[in-house]
Amino acid sequence: MKKLIILLLLLPLFAVAQEELKGVVLEASNAKESVLPGANVYWANSTIGTITNDDGTFTLPYKFSYSKLVISYVGFKTDTITVTKNMYIKHVLQASDELDAVTVTSRKKATSRSYLKAANTLFVSSDELLKAACCNLSESFETNPSIDVNFADAVSGTRQIKMLGLNSPYILITTENVPAIRGASQAYGLSFIPGTWVESIQITKGSGSVVNGFESIAGQINAEMVKPTTDDPLFVNAFAGANGRLELNTHINQQVSDKWSTGLYLHGNLRNQKFDNNDDSFLDVPLKEQINIMNRWQYTNGEKGVVSFINLRYLNDNTQSGQLDFDPDRDRGTTNFWGSEIDTERFEVTTKLGYVNPEIPYQSLGFQTAFSHHKQESYFGLNTYDIRHNSFYSNLVYNSIISDSRHKIKTGVSFTFDHYDELVNINTYERTENSVGAFFEYAYDDLDKLTFTAGLRADQHNRLGFFITPRFHLRYTPWEKSALRLSVGRGKRSANIFAENQNMFSSSRQINITDAGGKIYGLDPEIAWNYGISYLQGFNLFDRKGDITFDFYRTDFQNQVVVDWENPFEINFYNLEGESYANSFQFELNYNFFDNLDIRTAYKYYDIKTDYTSGQLEKPLIPQHRVFANASYETNAKETGAQWKFDATYNWLDSQRFPSTDLSAVEFQLDDYSPTVGTLNLQVTKVFSSKFEIYFGGENVTNVRQPNPIISSDNPFSSNFDSNFVYGPIFGSMYYAGLRYRIK
Repeated sequence: MKKLIILLLLLPLFAVAQEELKGVVLEASNAKESVLPGANVYWANSTIGTITNDDGTFTLPYKFSYSKLVISYVGFKTDTITVTKNMYIKHVLQASDELDAVTVTSRKKATSRSYLKAANTLFVSSDELLKAACCNLSESFETNPSIDVNFADAVSGTRQIKMLGLNSPYILITTENVPAIRGASQAYGLSFIPGTWVESIQITKGSGSVVNGFESIAGQINAEMVKPTTDDPLFVNAFAGANGRLELNTHINQQVSDKWSTGLYLHGNLRNQKFDNNDDSFLDVPLKEQINIMNRWQYTNGEKGVVSFINLRYLNDNTQSGQLDFDPDRDRGTTNFWGSEIDTERFEVTTKLGYVNPEIPYQSLGFQTAFSHHKQESYFGLNTYDIRHNSFYSNLVYNSIISDSRHKIKTGVSFTFDHYDELVNINTYERTENSVGAFFEYAYDDLDKLTFTAGLRADQHNRLGFFITPRFHLRYTPWEKSALRLSVGRGKRSANIFAENQNMFSSSRQINITDAGGKIYGLDPEIAWNYGISYLQGFNLFDRKGDITFDFYRTDFQNQVVVDWENPFEINFYNLEGESYANSFQFELNYNFFDNLDIRTAYKYYDIKTDYTSGQLEKPLIPQHRVFANASYETNAKETGAQWKFDATYNWLDSQRFPSTDLSAVEFQLDDYSPTVGTLNLQVTKVFSSKFEIYFGGENVTNVRQPNPIISSDNPFSSNFDSNFVYGPIFGSMYYAGLRYRIK
C-alpha cells in the first residue's frame, strides 16, 4: 500500500508541462456579474479552443505566438482580447445591442449539459432553482427529471431523494465538493441548506470522481454556494405557504478591503399552525422552527494567485409531529397521544484555500477542511433516538499537466474522521471511523472528439480495511452536437442504519440486526459497481434548438446492507446473500418551442430487485415508470428588467409495490401495489425591476391526496401502527406566495 500511495503522490513531479492560460468569463445582467458556462474561448486563426466550465472558468494552451483571444456566446457581443503575456484573464461579456434590421436575442438555459465533459453532468443554475417553492435543498429538484423526490413517511414531513432508483445514502452530496449530507445528517440534512444560499447545482450520474472520495455509488450532487463577491449586497426573500409555513432569508454582503469580502446569510422558518385535512387525527405537516446562520469570508489575491474561503455556520432546528392533540410537556413518554420531537443543533467550520502559481499557471494547489458537530435528540412515540456525530474532513489536491494541456492530472491525499454516539431506545452504539487515502486522476482531451478521465484511489480505513477504488468516464463525439458517454466505477461505504432509516421509528416495528461479524453494527460494508452509457444529441428543428438524451445505468451490489420491510411487525437489517441490482433508463427531450418557451419532457423506467430472505422482490415504493413534463415561459424583459415568468411541472408515477402486509389482520392488509399518481405544480413570477419581484404558485394543484397514509392511525400504540406506506401527496393542494428584493 505504501508503495502505491508514494507512486500516486510522486507522479506529478515527473510531468513535463507547457504553459497554460487560465481565466473566467462572466456576464453582466441587471448590473450584476455572474459566471457564464458554455462560452466559447479560442485563439484566433487556430484550431485551439475550449468552452467555459460550469463555474465560468477555462484553461487553454499558451504560446508566445498566440496573441488574440476570442470569447463568444450566443446573444452576447463577441470580444477579441490582445494577450501579451501569460496572465489570469477575467472578462465580462456584454449582451448584444439592437441592430438596424435584426434584433439578436438569446437566453441562457436554466439547466444545461456539456457536450465536452467526460462525465454525464447536468448543470442547474440559480434561475432553475427559482422555478418552484425552493426553500431548501430537498425541494430544489421538483423541476428536475433526474432526481426523484418523495416523502419518507406520513409523519415527519421529511422529503427524500433518489437517483438511479437508489436512496440518498448512495449519492455523494457535497457543498463546493466537500462532503456535506452524510452520517447523522443523512435523513434531514437536505432541509438544512436554504435554497437561496445555493448558487448552482451540478448533478453527475454514475460513479463520481476519485478526488471526492470512495462513497459515491449512484452519483454526485454538488451545490455551489453564493459568494460574497458575486452575490447582491442585500437580498431578501420572504415566503408564506397556505399550510402555515413562513420563511425569511436575508443576505448581507460587504467588501471589507481590496482583498477581503464577507457575507452574512440568515434563514428562519416557522410553522405553528395545525392541519388535519384527512381527519386521521395526525398532523398533515409537522410544526417547525429553524434558525440557520452562515458567515462567509472570501479572500482574493490575484497577483499571488490565492483564493480562500472560511465558512462558519450554526443551525438549530426543532420539529414536532404526531397527533393533533399531542402536547409534549404533558404526553411525552405516555400513551395518551402519539407524538414526536426532533431537536437538532449543528455547528460547522469549513475552509478552502486555492493557489495558482502565477509563474506556472497550469500548476495549482487546493486544500479543503471541514469540521462539524451534529447533535440530534429525538423521540417517536415510545421510541427514542439520539445521535451525536463529530466529523473532520481534509483534502489536498494538486493539479498540473503532462506535456501539454491535452493531458491533465490531479493527485492528492485525504483524511476523514467520524465519531458516532447513538442511543436507540435503551441500547447504545458508539464507534469511530477514520481513513487515510491517496488518489490520482488522469484526464485526456484531444480538443475535438475524445475526452476521458481515469482515476484510482487507495484508502486505509480502520473498519473497512485497505481497498482500491477505480473510476472511469469517457466522452466521444461521433458527429456534430453529439456526445456518447461511458462510465464505470466502484464504491464502498459503511451503512449508518439508524440515521439513514429514521422513518422506521414512526412505526411499531421491532428492529432486528442479523450480526454477520462485521465492524459496523455487526454488519459488513456495502460494495457496489456502477456502469453507465449515455447519449446526448443536439438538433435544430424549425430554427429552434433542442436536444435529446438517452441514458442507461446499472448498479450491481457485491455486498449490501438489506433493509427488509417485508414483515409488517419487524424491520430487519442483514447483509445481502444473493443478487441486488438497480437498472435505470431515462429518455429526455428539451426543446425551445417558440420564443421564450422551453419544454422539457422525460420518461424513466426502473428495474430494481433484491434477494430478501423471503425471495427476490422489487424494491418497495419505487414506481417502475415515471413521466415528467415541464414548461417554462417568460415575456421579453423591458429596460427596467420588468417581465412575467410562468412555470408548470407535471409528474406521473406508476403504481408502487407495497411491502408485504400478509401477516397483518385483514383490516390492516393492503393491496400489493399502490394506485398511480399524477401531480401538477404551477408558479407565476412578476418581475417589477432588477431589484424587486413577487411570486405565487401552487403545489399539487389538482389536489391529489393519498387516503389513509397511516395504518392504524386510531390506535398508534398498537402493533399494527405504521406510517411508512407513502406513495403520494398527503396534504393535498398547497398554495404559496413570496417576494424577492435585492440592492445591487
